[in-house]
Amino acid sequence: MSKVHNNKVRQTGSLGKKIAVVVIGGTLLAQPVSSAIPFNWNPLQAGTAAAATASPSLKLLQQSYITAGAQRMDYLWTTTRSGKAAQANIHVIEVDLSNPYVSLDAMSGKNDTVGKLNTIMNMTKENGAVAGINADVFITTTEGSPMGAQVTSGTLMTSPMQIKGMYAFAVTKDRKPVVDSYKFDGTVTSADGSSFVLAGLNQSAYMPEGGTSNYSHANALFIYNSAWGGAERPKNSSTTPTEALVVNGVVQQISEGTPIAGTIPANGYILRGHGSAAKYIVEHLQVGQAVTSDYSLVSQTTGQKVDPTSFEMLIGGHTILVNNGAAATFSRDITGVSGSSYVSRSAVGYSKDGTKVYLITSEDYGDSTGLNLKELQQVMVKLGVYKGINLDGGGSTTMIERPLGETSLSLAHSTQYNTTQRSVANGIGVFTTAPKGNLKGITISGSNVLFVGQSTSYSVKGYDTYYNPYTVDGSNASWSTSTAGLGAFNGSTFTASKPGSTKITVKSGSVTSTYPVEIIGQDQIAELKLDTAAGVLTNGATVSIPVKVTLKNGKTYKLTGDSLKWEFIGFTATTKGDTLTVNSVSSGTKTGYAIGRYDGYPTMIPFTQGGSEKTLETFENVTYGINPQVTPAATTTGSVKLVTDFPGQTSGKALKISYDFSAGTGTKAVYAQFNGTSGKSIDGSPLTMTMDVYGDKSLNWLRAEFVDANGSVHLVDLAKQLDWTGWKSVKADLSAKGMAYPVKLKRIYVVTTPDGQDERAATGEVGIDNIKLQYAAATTTPDQRHIEMTIGKKTAISNGKTIAMEVAPFETGGTTYVPIRFVTDAMGATLKWDNKLNRVTVINGSKMLEMFIGKKEMNMNGALFETEVAPMIKSGRTLIPIRLFSEKLGLKVTYDSKTKKIAID
Repeated sequence: MSKVHNNKVRQTGSLGKKIAVVVIGGTLLAQPVSSAIPFNWNPLQAGTAAAATASPSLKLLQQSYITAGAQRMDYLWTTTRSGKAAQANIHVIEVDLSNPYVSLDAMSGKNDTVGKLNTIMNMTKENGAVAGINADVFITTTEGSPMGAQVTSGTLMTSPMQIKGMYAFAVTKDRKPVVDSYKFDGTVTSADGSSFVLAGLNQSAYMPEGGTSNYSHANALFIYNSAWGGAERPKNSSTTPTEALVVNGVVQQISEGTPIAGTIPANGYILRGHGSAAKYIVEHLQVGQAVTSDYSLVSQTTGQKVDPTSFEMLIGGHTILVNNGAAATFSRDITGVSGSSYVSRSAVGYSKDGTKVYLITSEDYGDSTGLNLKELQQVMVKLGVYKGINLDGGGSTTMIERPLGETSLSLAHSTQYNTTQRSVANGIGVFTTAPKGNLKGITISGSNVLFVGQSTSYSVKGYDTYYNPYTVDGSNASWSTSTAGLGAFNGSTFTASKPGSTKITVKSGSVTSTYPVEIIGQDQIAELKLDTAAGVLTNGATVSIPVKVTLKNGKTYKLTGDSLKWEFIGFTATTKGDTLTVNSVSSGTKTGYAIGRYDGYPTMIPFTQGGSEKTLETFENVTYGINPQVTPAATTTGSVKLVTDFPGQTSGKALKISYDFSAGTGTKAVYAQFNGTSGKSIDGSPLTMTMDVYGDKSLNWLRAEFVDANGSVHLVDLAKQLDWTGWKSVKADLSAKGMAYPVKLKRIYVVTTPDGQDERAATGEVGIDNIKLQYAAATTTPDQRHIEMTIGKKTAISNGKTIAMEVAPFETGGTTYVPIRFVTDAMGATLKWDNKLNRVTVINGSKMLEMFIGKKEMNMNGALFETEVAPMIKSGRTLIPIRLFSEKLGLKVTYDSKTKKIAID
């Protein structure tokens, strides 16, 4: 989450690349929609609104062992901010250093090197850890080395940057945790006895603090060994390097003004110098002569040198947060890390007796609002942290664990991007050396959030006396639920039939285990969304109906369209999976409606007759770039250009994609990329796309790539096989892709795959022209009408005619109520009343408003919202606040306070 600008680090929620422009002078201020993650705690517990409290509180929700000496604990932090209740999910991995089987170590980028970014999941897997969190802040001018020092298994991997107030966390070889601030001290000595100061080890370029206006590598000597994984040793236009390769203490090669090529051997290193340091290399080092390089860390609190080999591990961080069991004064200005903002946070600390280490994350996702640094300090103190520091956070915050009984790793909680992980510089890993023990217990694996009608299978996992995985035979396990009527088991498969909370219990042999499961009901839903804007009211027409469900706690899920119960107005239809098919249209219907409900919670799609077509591109007057891309670049060639000479071409210009797949093997493609990397914007929500395609009978594959409003990529087939010669119109169904509109057409491309490649032409040319989009007709509203009513009177005027009403409009508490039946009939809107549920549904054009008598929650086209007043029943008739018509149904309402007259248009 670190971005360095003018020596200030900004915490951001962006998933983009971290960029550092480090400048002297001042203080460095550090630095989808998918299905639910099967976290091992009930996400709905944290979804309960936090009550306003006089003082913040930290409540333990659940805890579970990861391995002997390490357990995962989940807390709910509740507090008040600006007088309003707020909450955040807090996650802790507590490591007991008195347990001989558990240990901590620093984890790095790919292949355990520094200078290459990697996700915490990959680091944890590659290093064989059972849990891990992200660690140090970092910059990526050209590489991604951490800002602080890093020691992995007793080896110094990188030195700390010369930046003030940055703290580090370490564990010594005798298993004692340490929090301190360090600087680097090193010297190179040549065979002639002369020496030069080493500025750092395996470090990216940056701007030091302390009075110099030069970059870190200007007039400086750095050392790089095999732990460096960056693409090149840092350089810029002002610091062209001179380098010396040293192997087994002897200079093997010197290169003036040019980096030494090749991999650094494990028994060697490269000295990289610029300016006076380069002069030292040239004048004092000679090939074949010995050279020594000595370096260590220096504690900035004691001033004493510290041998890096005395540490088992060490990682850098940012400001100190807790000292002597209390909130500490920040060692750096926290403005640059958005210290006052509520975002995801990461921290590490240890207990007063030095036996416990706490790896801490806070969650900024859904209804969990994250923490600012002052709140993080409070949380750490309540957890029992004696001394602790801030780590990289925001989008970098990630916790990985091996859940109890599981053999694989999983994301312990949502990142700021739900399940997407940012690549970071390093992390802290939890490792176990526990031997195989006896069976101690079993756990249940499977989804803990279900929807009505959904079936899911559960499995049994065992763990031994050291809380490590233990293989068990679950074939004879017996399954049951604690609450009758919510669903039923068939073997290990549970089918939910009714909303509610229950506990699943499994018994295998002499051991049992329980698992909380929540079956979602309508009261937990905030929005039921269909990406399809409209359908076509024609027999046989189809429309895609995938459903995205957002709960009140912010969690999102995907359901198939046939998970809803559908009601059709003006036509008949059937649903299967994510497809709705129109069977017949009622006579005289101009606009039809498909209302889908999950446990009564509604969403709606309008269906209209006819439609419209828009031209997206004719290639006659292109004002943006259309660029070629090929993959793989080493074996594929191709081009894109506008041409006038295709055989049979009737237009002035067409787009030609030329390709040559004759070299190499595997999947190969040539792309026509629209408008740089941005893509060509598309208006509205088209149902289909057509284009003229010049086929070369190559049997290759023609596709289009779209990017939707959520950033998701959707691939659309234009032709599975180019099996014709000459021009042909092709049509692609866009509605079936479940795209979140608006979308952009990013690329059109020709591709060949390995399977059957010998049957397809390796070279050819394909033409594209006249790209058009087809839309459903706009939903029409009834002809505009005019109604006049008067408070307290049972007569009204509708389009100039006086009409009697059974109940008069009235005013109470500053709110004017009108009879909904009269208004909807007079305006030509559709009204549906469910007497059993006291539910009112009003449909006007493309809008559906649904409400319940006495409830202040209302639904507009699938999205829930709160109102200040609720509908009511008076004299047996339903009345609703008049403003709902104007604000939600698009009608114009005026009110004359003198005459008490209400006018609706």
